[in-house]
Amino acid sequence: MNRTDFPRLGERLYEDRLPCGLLVRVVPKPGFAKTYAFLAVDYGSIDTAFTADGVRVDSPRGVAHYLEHKMFDMPDGSAMQQFSKFGGNPNAFTSYDITAYYVECTDRVAENLRTLLNFVATPYFTDESVEKERGIIAQEIRMYEDSADSRVYESLFGAIFAHHPVRHAIAGTVESIGEITKDTLYACYNAFYTPANQVLCVVGDVDPEEIYRIAAETIPDRPSPVLVRDYGPAETMRPQTSLVESAMEVSMPTFALGFKTEPAAPGPDSMVQELLGELAAECLMGESSPLYTRLYEDGRIDADFSCGYEGLKGVSLLTAGGDSRDPYAVRDAILEEAQRLGRTGIDPTLFEQLKRSAFGRRIRGLDSFESICYRLCAYHFEGVEYLTFPEVFAQVTLARVEEFLRRTVTEERSALSVIRPRS
Repeated sequence: MNRTDFPRLGERLYEDRLPCGLLVRVVPKPGFAKTYAFLAVDYGSIDTAFTADGVRVDSPRGVAHYLEHKMFDMPDGSAMQQFSKFGGNPNAFTSYDITAYYVECTDRVAENLRTLLNFVATPYFTDESVEKERGIIAQEIRMYEDSADSRVYESLFGAIFAHHPVRHAIAGTVESIGEITKDTLYACYNAFYTPANQVLCVVGDVDPEEIYRIAAETIPDRPSPVLVRDYGPAETMRPQTSLVESAMEVSMPTFALGFKTEPAAPGPDSMVQELLGELAAECLMGESSPLYTRLYEDGRIDADFSCGYEGLKGVSLLTAGGDSRDPYAVRDAILEEAQRLGRTGIDPTLFEQLKRSAFGRRIRGLDSFESICYRLCAYHFEGVEYLTFPEVFAQVTLARVEEFLRRTVTEERSALSVIRPRS
């Protein structure tokens, strides 16, 4: 396997691509008892419209999440039973742009890894099992619909984006999953679950060559269709609507505020923009900012307030949200502070402090095997080598963050989602 050293981080990465197309990435951690194996698929809830080998497919919303549920079924039972025999602790998740299956174990690494690779490579759907799962997923959807925290951000995405499928919930709706059949699942599996569209990442006290050998022996070779994803027309920088309100059984209003930004092109620029967006949000309204202190001391926000940057294929935005008795006053204060910073600039001392803090968070993240696996896979799908982030940080200057802030945090680019108490 090919070895790359990252001396600034004290990390070493081994990687190679199997003949079938699967990319295998290994970060050895000598002396650690735990091993983490993570198999990621470049397929998420936003991939509902695509063309595979010239055939157009428009799948119902929620298929990626439905597939994640059903992949644990195998012809001879459930993969969970296999993991339990080997002491593995498995799980999975679906996001807007990725589906991942993973297992954590302290021994019998080879058996757990083979089980992980086997069940993801063995789709098994029946009419009966798909119908049975429909009720389980419908309950999960209703649970999210009853959560103000989930609803307020889903409403924000629906308000701020006019075309991109990120405006729809990851799990879909009760109505949309009613359209999913076993044929739907097989069609999407065959389009996206090819080895060339997956990355296997293993972190632990393991031999990289042994991990590669196990993967080579386990993963069957399957052809990859010519795949073209369709996320709809390009978004303008104006939101579809600037305000959306609803009512739920909550004790006080909760809100989510978003500012549309120009999406970064795939590749290293996407990490640069992520860092620019993160630092712009922190300088403007993060916990160390003067604005946060004023809003908190005035009682307009509480400790649950958070802000950040979100970037996906074709879209990106700055967000802020939490509970507030007057979300509209918080929005106005953020816009006013952005205008002030546009005139006077960001305090250089604060900027350097926040930049060091952001760098430190990424360094500490290397202590988490789960975080390493996720980032090595997700950033790879965006054309970025995550472990180069120290070099990328050098490109993030005060002037670039100030320019990003002036361009992005404007009333014209903003949308506000508010959930009020029913009473």
